[in-house]
Amino acid sequence: MSTIALPDIKPLPAGPAKKAWSPWQKWGLILLTPYILVFLVFALFPVAYGLWLARHPVSYQHLFEDPIFFRSALNTVVFLVIAINVKMLIALFLSGFFVQARTWIKWLSLLFILPWAVPSIPTILSFRFMLNPEWGIINSLIFRYTGLDGPNWLNDPALALGLAMLVHIWKSLPFWTLILIAGRLAIPKEMYEAASVDGATQWQKFKFITWPSMRTLYLTCTILSTIWTLGDFNSVYLLTGGGPADLTNVLATLGIRYLRLDLVDLAMAAIVVALPAVVPLMYFMMKRLSK
Repeated sequence: MSTIALPDIKPLPAGPAKKAWSPWQKWGLILLTPYILVFLVFALFPVAYGLWLARHPVSYQHLFEDPIFFRSALNTVVFLVIAINVKMLIALFLSGFFVQARTWIKWLSLLFILPWAVPSIPTILSFRFMLNPEWGIINSLIFRYTGLDGPNWLNDPALALGLAMLVHIWKSLPFWTLILIAGRLAIPKEMYEAASVDGATQWQKFKFITWPSMRTLYLTCTILSTIWTLGDFNSVYLLTGGGPADLTNVLATLGIRYLRLDLVDLAMAAIVVALPAVVPLMYFMMKRLSK
């Protein structure tokens, strides 16, 4: 009986062995787990829940039917355009002042940073007390030196919104000034020394050295400030409370107004309508930073 010879079958080469996690990687995962859980519970879940509450189209219909919404949207645009641009321009100017290596300027910078370092509630409420028309310190000084009654500062919508923008600029200006100071310090001093040898003026140094080096940083700070200010309610809510007659509300304080009226869906809708403005800003910022 003949036998059939079978071909030799070579075993397939084994795949690459999976590397076991090192002890450092295991401990890194263990230490990161609490932060991931905190992010999921206190950041991702509230955002997702807010979007879920604002999912009904009827909420936006009711929102657009409220005349206060359009006034709040207009106030938000005015607040962002004026307050942020004025704040960033002043920060750019002050960064050139505080970057000077003089002792008295260093001590002055410590006082300058105090408004940003102090909590918002006591500082902004102190402004509200000073602007009180009856017993506020500002009207008291006006009456003492002129014999005239001071204005009701927070009773005029345009004036009240302007004061809220002023308080916002005063409170957040030190932070952005420090960021721009760091940008100026990163510019090599040799470039300014070479420009001085060539007889360049201060304006020419700024135009051809400082601004080209800080343009991306300045634009990034402006976009970040816009995003943060869009969700910031302290300056308006603590100073004016949205009054008089809800005429100084911005979108952030409008959401709080709806929450106080137990209209949670409208509160979330008032915040969600700002997303079409926030998302392009974030995309543009990330695109600029990736270059």
